[in-house]
This record gives sequence, C-alpha cells and structure tokens, in this order.
Amino acid sequence: MEASWHDPAVPAPAREFKTTIWRVVLDAGNDSESVVQQALEQLCEAYWFPLYAYVRRQGHSPEDAQDLTQAFFARFLERGYFARADPERGKFRTFLLSSLKYFLHEEWRRNQRLKRGGGKVFQPIAPEEAENRYTAEPSDGLSPDVLYDRRWAEALLEQVMARLARDYESTGRTAVYTRLQQFLWGRQAEVSYAEMGAELGMAEGAVKVAVHRLRQRFRDLLREEVANTAQTPEQVEEELRHLMGVFAV
Repeated sequence: MEASWHDPAVPAPAREFKTTIWRVVLDAGNDSESVVQQALEQLCEAYWFPLYAYVRRQGHSPEDAQDLTQAFFARFLERGYFARADPERGKFRTFLLSSLKYFLHEEWRRNQRLKRGGGKVFQPIAPEEAENRYTAEPSDGLSPDVLYDRRWAEALLEQVMARLARDYESTGRTAVYTRLQQFLWGRQAEVSYAEMGAELGMAEGAVKVAVHRLRQRFRDLLREEVANTAQTPEQVEEELRHLMGVFAV
C-alpha cells in the first residue's frame, strides 16, 4: 500500500513536543488518578483489536481469546499497574504487546481457566465484532507479531480518518471530504481534478488547493495520533517510519 501523504525528506515541524496521552499515563504521579485512568482507557479503546488478533493468531479459540483479552485489560487498567511495570516502557505499542506477552505467559503457567471478563469487563470488546474482524483476516501465514503491527497501523489510521472526517463535518464540508479523500492515497484517483471540480462546483485550481490542504491536515493528524502513543519527538519519527514499513510489506 503506497501512500502519497508521507515524504521522509520533509522534516518534522519545529515545535515544542506537547504533552500527549501516553505521556500523561507515564507521568501518573503528576496528575489526578481520574485523568490518568481516562487517558489510559482512551488508548485501550482505540487499540484493543490488535491485541485480540494477536491472541487469536496464537491459536486460542474465539471464546478463550475474548476471555484472555478481557482479563488482560482488567489487569492492565488496575490501579498501581504502572508502578510495578518496567521503567523503560518506551512507546505504547511496544509496551502494550510486551505486557500482553508476559500476561499470557503467566496465564499459561498457572494453567487455569479464566472467568469471562475477570469481574471487570472492558466494554469496547464486542465478541461478535472482534471475531467478525478477525475471520476477515487473509490466510497469509503472518506471525502473531507481524499481524499485531499491521492491525495496530490500521487502528491508528482509523483514528486519523475519523478525526479528519469530524473536521470536515464540523464546517459543513462532509460531501467535499467524501469525494476528495480518494486523493489521499498513492493510487491513481478515479477522476481528474477538473472532473472533480465540475462535480463539486469548484474550479480545477480550487480542487488542487483543497486536496493539498486535505493531505496537510491528514499528515498533521497522523503525527498527532502517533505522538499520543510515544514519549519523545524521536519516538514519533521512529513510529512514523515503522508505520510506513508495515504498509510497504
């Protein structure tokens, strides 16, 4: 999948690295417990499916995968979890997966059947949705780790596209966004700028400007979303390169 919205030669914006969601969680001692809990739950709600797919690719049945994923999140969201975690937690993506691997290893060692949800259900995991999405996966023989990275990248892009759609909706330009979003990707668009202009009642030059602004806003939102799962500007750049590598395979 080739995308036209990323140019490695373009440097990151020279601006102060803002406090982001993952940074709020890591700096738990500086914020109220409710703020930290809300930040962590926001991250988990956005990125639960890559973990479910990882557990399923490990060979667990749908029911067991649901039990394990729910139980993992119940443990992950417990008060004081981060105080017991590895201090070198790095990016949220890698920390979440390493935490899941450790959890699965401990569950295997205990060799006990989990009760669904462990008494605390992580609401975003809907059994039918989770399994429907997983069964739609291609039978490509990907390792659990590679599958996790791909589904993580897709989940991240879903967040970006949802924010982009809300931007246009808030200014009454939903129809424009719906038609112009085809120009985001590297593949050949279905219509020319001139044809799109005629359809939207815009001059060809105005369409080019609109597409340029759409791509710029997409890049900005992509960087912001990646920053929400990283600690430093360097990690943001590393994650962006990783994202491009995932889709280049």
